[in-house]
Amino acid sequence: MKRFLAAILLSTPRQILTMLIVLSASTYMSESKGAELTADGIWELADHSGRPQGWFRIAEQNGVYEGQIVKMFPDAGEEPAAERCIRCEGDQKNAPVLGLVFIKGMQRKGLAYEGGRILNPRDGAEYRARMDLSGDGKSLSVRGYLAIETFGQTQVWHRVPASAETAKLLTRSFGKATNKGN
Repeated sequence: MKRFLAAILLSTPRQILTMLIVLSASTYMSESKGAELTADGIWELADHSGRPQGWFRIAEQNGVYEGQIVKMFPDAGEEPAAERCIRCEGDQKNAPVLGLVFIKGMQRKGLAYEGGRILNPRDGAEYRARMDLSGDGKSLSVRGYLAIETFGQTQVWHRVPASAETAKLLTRSFGKATNKGN
């Protein structure tokens, strides 16, 4: 306890804020009774070998849930910051992929999130979408589909545990660098 208090007294306000965010995220992640599970947080998509492909931040904005690409794990020699959504339309045309809001309009219904859209930044295609949170809040099934859910594809994302890095990603303003990519 003395070490903890000493760490707080010797920390900058920004470090204290980060510690509080990590602490609150850890508290949220605990399985206490009465805690309501939501998709809010940082999620990871991994390939078939378990190698991370990207981190996505899901957050509630004015009653709807949106998803943003917050971290990319490029292959050797690739530069993720240089990637742009060249086939996207509208205000997302040529926007950087890192920071792109690619899930929009999801309405929460218990552990399900429906009625939204998901953008594939590789080809600019937009699909209807739904997300289903697992009962323990540790995985999120994200499905993009055409006219009906039968014609679609599901990815399973896993919640990224609370850490200083995830706290930093959670404190960034949602939607920055997502509109104009000039």
